[in-house]
Amino acid sequence: MIVIYGIKENLNPIKAKFSDVIHQSMQDVLGMPEDKRAHRFIPLDKSDFYYPDGRSDSYTVIEINMMEGRQIETKKALIKSLFHNIETELNISPIDIEITIKEQPKHCWGFRGITGDEVQDLKYKVNV
Repeated sequence: MIVIYGIKENLNPIKAKFSDVIHQSMQDVLGMPEDKRAHRFIPLDKSDFYYPDGRSDSYTVIEINMMEGRQIETKKALIKSLFHNIETELNISPIDIEITIKEQPKHCWGFRGITGDEVQDLKYKVNV
């Protein structure tokens, strides 16, 4: 699951395209299938979103939650792909993007009535 935070006036008009850009990186780097998209947008009032000096109102935080198992180089490639694709497709400078990957053990995930370490039919690889 991916959670995207930003100032609502800037985030709302581009949510659909932003989702497409993020998912393209997830497909290219992690091999995620087209139908495996779980994005949550959190548009905030400017008064509720404090961010570092030197950033614009386009400042956006992306939290990527996933089961552990990806190699360090794979995670770095995902982050770099996101920076590149967001700048190219949405014209948001990397200085205005913050990305955090949060990994949890497979047994800490629950979906479709089972835990992540019990699932046998994923259409993508976790250990890449």
